[in-house]
Amino acid sequence: MPDAIPGKSAKIIAVANQKGGVGKTTTTINLGAALAEAGQKVLLIDLDPQGNASTGLGVSPYARQVTTYDFILGDALPDQAIQATTVKNLSIIPATTDLSSADIELISNEKRSFLLFDALRQLPMDAMGFDFVLIDCPPSLNILTVNAMVAAHSVIVPLQSEFFALEGLSQLMLTIRDVRQSANKALRIEGVVLTMYDRRNNLSQQVEADARENLGGLVFETVIPRNVRLSEAPSFAMPALSYDSQSAGSQAYRELAAEVLSQAKSQLRKVS
Repeated sequence: MPDAIPGKSAKIIAVANQKGGVGKTTTTINLGAALAEAGQKVLLIDLDPQGNASTGLGVSPYARQVTTYDFILGDALPDQAIQATTVKNLSIIPATTDLSSADIELISNEKRSFLLFDALRQLPMDAMGFDFVLIDCPPSLNILTVNAMVAAHSVIVPLQSEFFALEGLSQLMLTIRDVRQSANKALRIEGVVLTMYDRRNNLSQQVEADARENLGGLVFETVIPRNVRLSEAPSFAMPALSYDSQSAGSQAYRELAAEVLSQAKSQLRKVS
């Protein structure tokens, strides 16, 4: 795996797709674990009211006294909200169903789209020295997802290798465009990652061909296979990389992490 990226503030990546069941949380957890395994210091922010990323990293409901909701509202400092996980270099701010009322409760807040942006740019965050912040977005294009995109440098889009996979992407791309025009001009698409890929299935191959034809270089070279270990790992409250380090799913997420690191280094060189 590539070496750590020196001399920079955290790169913030939102993992988003308004469709459920596309491997969004699985990607967030295992990409985070793979980056941590590569020596990066990673913070995962669970922005989904279902709290699946929190559960998948072993944070019990009883340990979620301070949550993402407290963090974005400014009711909790970073050191109060951030918890270590069993994975070295990987921390999390957990979520509960409190987030489900965010659309209603934040509607009157003038800075409602910038709450996560402000929370992540507090001075205590810089002192914690994270290399990457990964945001697990809810499966909808609501105020929480907009907060993630306003706060992020880029977006990773998991795309299920199934029929109609590309349908619905247009709405997500429009949301990204709107955020870019109104609130975060620097927001870019980090990449689209094909998930639940079955090389024996002609449909998966057709979806890949269509995605690469329509989206070109935006599609990561790495594809994430349909893998039983990826499905089993959350029930043991750990990433697949911890549950079965040598599984095809774990290896794929290491390859995806290598691509993300390579892109981050390339972007640093362009800036410097």
